[in-house]
Amino acid sequence: MLNRKNNNIVSYNPFRDIEEFEKSFFGDPFGSFFRSNELAEFKIDVTDEGDHYEMEADLPGFEKKDIHLEVNGDTLRLSAERHSKVTEKDKKDKIVHMERSYGSYSRQFDVSGIETNAIKAKYENGVLKLTLPKKQQALQEGKRLEIE
Repeated sequence: MLNRKNNNIVSYNPFRDIEEFEKSFFGDPFGSFFRSNELAEFKIDVTDEGDHYEMEADLPGFEKKDIHLEVNGDTLRLSAERHSKVTEKDKKDKIVHMERSYGSYSRQFDVSGIETNAIKAKYENGVLKLTLPKKQQALQEGKRLEIE
């Protein structure tokens, strides 16, 4: 694709459009804040199943009790906390190499089009699965207008 302003060739990337759609749909409250550390943000997949959305979030290594879902208004907040097993000084001195991350992780999603009281969640094998039923919009009845 030729950029007319600078006469530069710009390659078309359809994945950029998909990413922009996801950001506009689900929001990107922290922008690129976490981009420098990929472990700081868990990954999700969302599929449209017609009358509901299915969301799967990869949360390996988390215990179910440390995963929290909260709905406040039109915002769904998914947070999880992974506790470090290295708390004692003796264990800390024995560590040779450590790559796993510990701490709190959180993402927020716009659920204005979702029946929030009917959201269902299941956590199994490191994957959190959410069923997000869409709000049913009342169909307006057609009406015949008389011409005077």
